[in-house]
Amino acid sequence: MVQPLQSKSDSSPSGQPVSGRAWRMLALATVGFAVNFWAWALLSPLGPRFKDSLGLSSFEQSLLVAVPVVVGSLGRIPVGALTDRFGGRVMFPLVSAATIVPVLYLGLAGHSSLAALLVGGFFLGIGGTAFAVGVPLVNAWFPPERRGLAIGVFGAGMGGTAISALTTVKLVDATSMSTPFLITAAVLAVYAVAAALLLRDAPGRTVPTEPLARRLAATARLPITWQASALYAVAFGGYVAFSVYLPTYLKTGYGLTQADAANRMAGFVLLAVAMRPIGGWLSDRLGPVRVLAGSLGVVVAGALAQSFTPVLAPVGTVAFLAMAAALGAGSGATFALVALRTPGDQVGSVTGVVGAAGGLGGFLPPLVMGSLYGAYGTYAAGLALLAIVAAAALAYTLTGVRSAGRGGDRAPRNGRGQRQHGAHTTV
Repeated sequence: MVQPLQSKSDSSPSGQPVSGRAWRMLALATVGFAVNFWAWALLSPLGPRFKDSLGLSSFEQSLLVAVPVVVGSLGRIPVGALTDRFGGRVMFPLVSAATIVPVLYLGLAGHSSLAALLVGGFFLGIGGTAFAVGVPLVNAWFPPERRGLAIGVFGAGMGGTAISALTTVKLVDATSMSTPFLITAAVLAVYAVAAALLLRDAPGRTVPTEPLARRLAATARLPITWQASALYAVAFGGYVAFSVYLPTYLKTGYGLTQADAANRMAGFVLLAVAMRPIGGWLSDRLGPVRVLAGSLGVVVAGALAQSFTPVLAPVGTVAFLAMAAALGAGSGATFALVALRTPGDQVGSVTGVVGAAGGLGGFLPPLVMGSLYGAYGTYAAGLALLAIVAAAALAYTLTGVRSAGRGGDRAPRNGRGQRQHGAHTTV
């Protein structure tokens, strides 16, 4: 039986201690997630500028900001499985260093045509795979009753998109197109070196020995893989969709300037980021199913209200901020559910699939919104569709997901009848 980590620095509710080193690894992983997500989101704030300078259609602009999302999402599946095998200590520096290449390409040469931007955006998706590295790393460092909070804190690294929203356009206006890309590449390089020197995997981490294909097949057989994927596609997918498309929506639908739209998108992102650890913390206490149900209910109400295109102040602003809070909390609750119901040596693989579903959930809405606006001149149908999808996810949460965990949310049992929780096993 793997013994839990021992330390005097902190104690979980059940008495299992959490080491100070675990909190340091969490902090370092969260910074890495934020830096990689900053890079991953560099094209989104510049979408309206590229539309004007390159004469792009609404669909082409949507495709430009969506390509990094889908590549980063699908890439999480192999990266999560590789993290199970090699650990975050190897994978975090590797992913961060690899992301430098497309960032430099886009900043120095890849922004003169749609084709060049799509090539750069494709490889920029590497930065989005960092999520599948951090979750199994953090999961192994913390006891089960702290994982909702810990993974929620790590998930707050998605605030890297806010850094991009707040700085990219301003840096381009003040200097040149290459400046934000060069700065981001430098930060990625510093983090890659720091992670290689300081990041460590948890002692007693469960390392799978089966081939990659067999492990992915085993992951596909776990019910939690598909339950969490469906929910994360709505919760995190909705967040990603708004974070990449909200500037375009506000500029086109409400006539805001590019800078004002980017600032408002940053506010949306920051609130969602702040709510993600709160969603994890609430899941530790109330259970992730309840938190997910409440979050999805708020998304349904907010999307319905916004589908009528109300005045931006105050109704539209309140609707968007309510959805931001709910999507952030729902994202945190989804991975609290993953941490509870997934065997320790499959957390990375499950995270990869679920993370891919979340990213893909963010890939389609911008394309749908752009196409619907091009056809009808309004975003109402797209927001009404979001409300319908969120309502379906709410119904599934209250039926299929809740019944699967009836008797309490818990991790699967191993062959000896013991519950498994990542790197910890409790009788």
